[in-house]
Amino acid sequence: MNTVAAQHQRVLSGMRPTGLLHLGHYHGVLKNWVNLQHEYECFFFVADWHALTTHYEDPSIIEQSVWDMVIDWLAAGVSPGAAKLFIQSQVPEHAELHTLLSMITPLGWLERVPTFKDQQEMLKEKDLATYGFLGYPLLQSADILIYKAGMVPVGEDQVAHVELTREVARRFNHLYGREPGFEEKAEAAIAKMGKKNARMYREYRKNYQEQGDQQALDVAQALLDSQQNISIGDKERLFGYLEGSGKIILPEPQALLTPASKMPGLDGQKMSKSYGNTIALRDDPDEIAKKLRTMPTDPARVRRTDPGDPSKCPVWQFHEVYSDDETRDWVQDGCRSAGIGCVDCKQPVIDAVLAELKPIQQRAREYEDDLATVKSIIEEGNEAAREQASDTLDDVRKAMGIAYL
Repeated sequence: MNTVAAQHQRVLSGMRPTGLLHLGHYHGVLKNWVNLQHEYECFFFVADWHALTTHYEDPSIIEQSVWDMVIDWLAAGVSPGAAKLFIQSQVPEHAELHTLLSMITPLGWLERVPTFKDQQEMLKEKDLATYGFLGYPLLQSADILIYKAGMVPVGEDQVAHVELTREVARRFNHLYGREPGFEEKAEAAIAKMGKKNARMYREYRKNYQEQGDQQALDVAQALLDSQQNISIGDKERLFGYLEGSGKIILPEPQALLTPASKMPGLDGQKMSKSYGNTIALRDDPDEIAKKLRTMPTDPARVRRTDPGDPSKCPVWQFHEVYSDDETRDWVQDGCRSAGIGCVDCKQPVIDAVLAELKPIQQRAREYEDDLATVKSIIEEGNEAAREQASDTLDDVRKAMGIAYL
């Protein structure tokens, strides 16, 4: 297993432009992004090409959806000072790497991705017999590998996509990492580490390759990370040399499992636009209060005096997200004894949701009134992304023998 060097500990994550985001997006993705941007070098992108894999027949909705989504990102606390925000289609290197990776990726690898058949089943009304739909997991791989991202935050349902990316990177490195004179270049790089570090590297390499000593591999990788007097190319070479492979041109990413969002929809199902059960981050406060007041409750509580069971009530799921222990105890006791009514039970949720969204909506209004700033943020992110993507693509072209100049 190829371990990603420290300089490649980047996080890459993207979202399809679906327009205004809702509380499910906020609790499931955006709060995590806000935390990650302070721990890693983060690249967050608008996956507009991915939107076309299932909505190619109606692209008119995409542009407005892009700006709506970016405004929601910024309003939720994703910072252009801490992360690079960009639009996928504005970094054409994604498409070129996707094309080059398609030359080496077996068709069966794409057909076995679980979401391929799942989405075909879910979207029966759409004609998805297209290469774009079949190949979108490989485009995801290109999205990740073009930045040599080390960590990819995903839910359990997306782990298979990261594993495909790892397999593609492994196959690419196997095919193209054995550059001419690889071992000689690796030995020359070791000599640049200094006598003591070179001796330690060789000893750890021997222990790992001859005895399978995982600790020796970990220590050797940490030793490489600490080296200041060898180039990034030499480090990539020595990471591969450690494990008996070639130069690691495209590091294998790791899935960074994110907790499943506990944000329910208004009907108790997963919050989703397709279910019509969402609260958008920019919904009017009066509309939010109305949606919450009219939520269904425990069907056993026909009258105010009937006792209920919170576990059978969608409102209780909101209390689990928003309420403290004291409030939850009050709900449990009051519902089961009919000491409180459903209107009483909903009010703390209404207050908490509105309090959470108030600063988000304030920031969103500021960005709505200054779209030029939003577009400037994205253009800066596009440029930063293109710079990194171009460097990776140079490495890939050289490895595949099509650099020419």
